[in-house]
Amino acid sequence: MGDRRTYRNLIFDSSRWDGFEFRDDDIVISTPSKCGTTWMQMQCALILFQDPALPAPLTRLSPWVDIQTETRESVFSVLEAQTHRRFIKTHTPLDGIPWDDRVTYITVGRDPRDVALSWDNHMGNLDIEKVLNQRIEVAGADDLEELLRPEMLSPPEDPIDRFWMWMESDVAGEDDPSGLPELINHLDTFWAKRELPNVAMFRYEDMKADLEGSMRRLASVLGVAVDEAKWPRLVEAATFENMRDRATELAPQVTNGFWQDDSRFFHVGGSGQWRAFFDDAAQERYEKRLNDVASPELVAWLNGN
Repeated sequence: MGDRRTYRNLIFDSSRWDGFEFRDDDIVISTPSKCGTTWMQMQCALILFQDPALPAPLTRLSPWVDIQTETRESVFSVLEAQTHRRFIKTHTPLDGIPWDDRVTYITVGRDPRDVALSWDNHMGNLDIEKVLNQRIEVAGADDLEELLRPEMLSPPEDPIDRFWMWMESDVAGEDDPSGLPELINHLDTFWAKRELPNVAMFRYEDMKADLEGSMRRLASVLGVAVDEAKWPRLVEAATFENMRDRATELAPQVTNGFWQDDSRFFHVGGSGQWRAFFDDAAQERYEKRLNDVASPELVAWLNGN
């Protein structure tokens, strides 16, 4: 894949992948923020363990390699000690991750309008003081002034303004925690490699419309045979409602105390809440913005066409 691109923001740094040693059957779940990362991790866990009762919190079964609130040595140690098939979380796009033909790389895309709203809820639930303190302890504070932009600490009061700020962000990936350019860039890195046998792209909306069908496809991608009798329990365990009920086990970084309310991480999980404030002008504004940053082919895929 050539030289890796570096991605770094307040929370993660792709250079933390340096020195990581893959195993033959590793799985990398590389998703844009708020596109169903935890949902995909849960589906992988259920397919690999074939039991809704997981042996540890999901965030420890599927650690986030590039997060800067835990030392790289600690994360590598957790992964090295695992004897099950490893499924590793990252928000680094595909061109920033070490490439290995033995590894399965998975991403999930989602309607950007839903991502923007989910990101707003995410930030409202984050215990930012605790996250920053952990980040400073692990990675220092020298670059905080560079990475902490004013709108992160003092976002607009109006949620619709925050929606359009996310949608019309002009920062492309390296030092922006989330925004439409980051989302599109991430998916583009997978789109360019989508024909490779070890690369798979899923859509959030497809998983919501047909969870069992998506999980069966995932099992096929992973080369895992699942006993037919187990499918109903596994699919039920992966529903949004059941995952919210188990938020203290399944929410990301619960072991680090990231959230004001663990269950709020699984806030709605739905689609189309943006319709409440979308009129024809807003739709036109959105479509122009999306087409400015994404190829027609990727737009069609995001739209399910």
